[in-house]
Amino acid sequence: MLKLKLTVTETALIKFLLFIALLIAVRIYVTGSNRYIFLLWNLFLAAVPLLITKFFPLRTDERPGKQWLLLAIWLLFFPNALYIVTDCIHLQTASAVPKWFDALLLFSSALAGLLMGFVSLYKVERFLAGLLKGVLLKISIGFIIFLGAFGVYLGRFLRWNSWDVVSNPLDLFGEIIARIFFPFQHLQTWGVTFLLAAFYLLLYSFLKSFSRLEMSR
Repeated sequence: MLKLKLTVTETALIKFLLFIALLIAVRIYVTGSNRYIFLLWNLFLAAVPLLITKFFPLRTDERPGKQWLLLAIWLLFFPNALYIVTDCIHLQTASAVPKWFDALLLFSSALAGLLMGFVSLYKVERFLAGLLKGVLLKISIGFIIFLGAFGVYLGRFLRWNSWDVVSNPLDLFGEIIARIFFPFQHLQTWGVTFLLAAFYLLLYSFLKSFSRLEMSR
């Protein structure tokens, strides 16, 4: 039987998620509304990429078929971890609780999603480091982040989700192909995608640099 051992980082993330669940519970108690209950589902989806990386083989030469299948599934769900940042748009809607409380709830959820996504991305980067080196590795990580940002656009603006790859692939791929071959007719798509990708890449690079700085002390 496979046992999943939690790292210190993953244990800290679980505590963070429990804090968010507590905020949601308090909000439901005070307002009688379950309006932000969807954040729990979004956070679960954000955790899926991190869970997938727990099954990554330790060596790049170990069961290559399994490796690439897991990587493909991980890439499919990776945008879900980045997507929660866009849930901040719900803050503009009036509510019965103070605005700062909803801001804290949405910001905490977005941060938790990003942290889970970046931890899983770091594990993928370590895995790919066994296959790629130097500039190629950096380009690959940048491209993965770009694809993640594009996935966020598809989810927020076009309302597609990861399951549509299986349930409605033709329409989904039709939307994607139209934006690739006719980019000037979809300037919003690429504007949002590039801005999000730049934000995610800068934040991921900062977190990696910060972790190295802390480890070197």
